[in-house]
Amino acid sequence: MQLPVQSQSTIYAEPWEAAAGPADLVAIARAAEHAGFAYLAVCDHVAIPRRLAEAMSTVWYDPVATLAHLAAVTERIGLLSHVAVVGLRHPLLSAKQYATLDHLSGGRLILGVGAGHVREEFEVLGVDFERRGAVLDEAVDALRAALGPDEFPSHHGKFYDFEGLGQRPRPAQERVPVWVGGSSPAAVRRAALKGDGWLPQGDPRDRLPAQIARLRRLREEAGVEEPITVGAITEPLYVGTPDWAVGRRTLTGAPEAVAESLRAYGAMGVHQIQVRFRSRSRAELIDQIEAFGADVAPRLT
Repeated sequence: MQLPVQSQSTIYAEPWEAAAGPADLVAIARAAEHAGFAYLAVCDHVAIPRRLAEAMSTVWYDPVATLAHLAAVTERIGLLSHVAVVGLRHPLLSAKQYATLDHLSGGRLILGVGAGHVREEFEVLGVDFERRGAVLDEAVDALRAALGPDEFPSHHGKFYDFEGLGQRPRPAQERVPVWVGGSSPAAVRRAALKGDGWLPQGDPRDRLPAQIARLRRLREEAGVEEPITVGAITEPLYVGTPDWAVGRRTLTGAPEAVAESLRAYGAMGVHQIQVRFRSRSRAELIDQIEAFGADVAPRLT
């Protein structure tokens, strides 16, 4: 699940999140781990321009700091950046941060990457917004090298060039999974050719089968034989019958009814789903997490 509180876009944030903070994040992370969730996800924005602040808000926790904090209060759950805009930072800087996170957490990192969409963030950091796709393509290759087993990684490309510079600690994992986010044609191609996983950004159910078919066709045409983890973001969920207005798109009902609907994702070829629950308080969210883990998740296989 994508954690609440740490990003508060008006598209999905609940009113109670505005007054929430670190204690709420810790309680929710622990509840998700106890309920058997696969990962916690945290977003990435450096700074939000005034023109977007009303809709996006300026509440965007740093992903590395937040995931490291949560790594210290959990034991097993995966830690996903969804997504890190890695083009905003030099790959050696990102590698230092995320390798340390993987080392400290005992190998729980999933590095989700994306191109980004806020022009002002790129401009203030001196990065070419128009070339962000090409920069991301190369950044993935540079990060593969910098997060690999070599203490002195090397990469020679158009945007980044380094060798003979050592970084320790190394990641605990032999290969840090890189999941590529985005649903544009360029993002799907990037996921197909460079990713260990694909994180679509809100594709409705009727679009997913064609997107997945294209993803698999591109990998086959490129001769990529390794498996890829296909994800999906579900509709908002509420387990049970709500006594408040949860929204027309929200999937509600008894556990079996919710599970029956969500099993359709598996039939499409989706391997993991990211869920977001409607809630009016931290307590209600934790109740939803627990209900999903106990009564819905076992019915999904």
